[in-house]
Amino acid sequence: MYVTGRLPLLVAVGALPVVLLAIAGIDAWLIAGGWIVLCLIAALADAALAPDPRGIAVRRLLPARSRLGEPVQGSLTLRNASDRRIRGFVRDAWQPTAGAPAARPAIDIPAGEARTLVTSLLPRRRGELRSEFVVVRSAGPIGLAGRQRRVEASGAVRVLPPFAARRHLPSRLARLRELDGNTSVQMRGQGTEFDSLREYVRGDDVRSIDWRATARANTTMLRTWRPERDRHVVIVIDTGRTAAARVGDGVRLDAAMEAALLLAALATRAGDHTHLLMFDRVTRARVTRIDGPALLPALVDAMAPVQPQLIDTDWDAAFAEVRRLTSRPSLVVLLTAQDATEAARGFLGSLPALTHRAHVLVGTVTDAETADPADRIGNGQRPTAAEVYREAALERDALDAAQVAAAISRAGAEALADSAEQLPPRIADRYLALKAAGRL
Repeated sequence: MYVTGRLPLLVAVGALPVVLLAIAGIDAWLIAGGWIVLCLIAALADAALAPDPRGIAVRRLLPARSRLGEPVQGSLTLRNASDRRIRGFVRDAWQPTAGAPAARPAIDIPAGEARTLVTSLLPRRRGELRSEFVVVRSAGPIGLAGRQRRVEASGAVRVLPPFAARRHLPSRLARLRELDGNTSVQMRGQGTEFDSLREYVRGDDVRSIDWRATARANTTMLRTWRPERDRHVVIVIDTGRTAAARVGDGVRLDAAMEAALLLAALATRAGDHTHLLMFDRVTRARVTRIDGPALLPALVDAMAPVQPQLIDTDWDAAFAEVRRLTSRPSLVVLLTAQDATEAARGFLGSLPALTHRAHVLVGTVTDAETADPADRIGNGQRPTAAEVYREAALERDALDAAQVAAAISRAGAEALADSAEQLPPRIADRYLALKAAGRL
């Protein structure tokens, strides 16, 4: 049972005679009590006469997946299986991060008929969004009260990473086609594979002329080369406590996912095998032995429910998992936040065991401000004590990050650090550079 706003209004209407009688010196407490009891009886009778909402059958239609930030259109079909007309309201039980509208839509369903309500969601968080039931309110004849029932109608939407970094993909694919010999620009480097022969064009590298083919064809023929294929690229995303730090409008984990998706899309088009591992002390997500068009859907589906864990990452166990994924990785990309000397000791101690087996890139998402300190503290004005301490903290963080990056280089890996928007294309560019140089 529930009561509407009409019940307190009805009680308030009876208060006016009570006040007038009290002014006249008449004891009106008995009248006031009787009026309240009468209102309660009317409300109970109204609720008893309301149609039973258990006569409503609910069917829900929802898309299985959606990207973060994109609207999701779903529908609720309510069928009145009872023999009475049902008027009232419906509330869908989504969690707040689903972005469901706050309004409760009104329903008016004649007996034996059905009505469809459209629900628009705007998810504000990755992962699994669920609604297990709807609440149906059936109003009584005079609108003082009604019946309320929970009707089971489960539904779920998996909210995937947005992959905003895909805007960088066309330009990187164009460079990959150049490396692959699909344009007139040909690259040659140590470790590349022979592709085909073609006629010499002014401006080509004369060192690539095939003299035997030239003699046979009676024209100058040139060897073309393409980067080696079937290499194994392993992407490791740290889901430990440092992944929960805020950077820009999100957290480090979200930025790491963007970098991983861009690199995976590029590596797949280059003919390499991509493996994903999301790890802290246990494996949170793993994608392996999937190639071609099925790779990106598998990656975003595995990433969607993963959230940062407030624990330190076990890097020895993480690198052991890398070895289980593939025995011969060519490139390992570690997406983590190694910018504090004390916290990075365990990572730096385990890193050499990996660098002797593969080329290792360590990508770190930073939130460092690039503006000049004088601009940050007010264009030459005398800084406040808070501004001085803030600048000192920023300089300390920058110095610690530089020390960790130097230690990573000494361990045999490459350190890349940039903002959440710039790190994905930087990692993709470094991958292309390694392919062009024949180091991958």
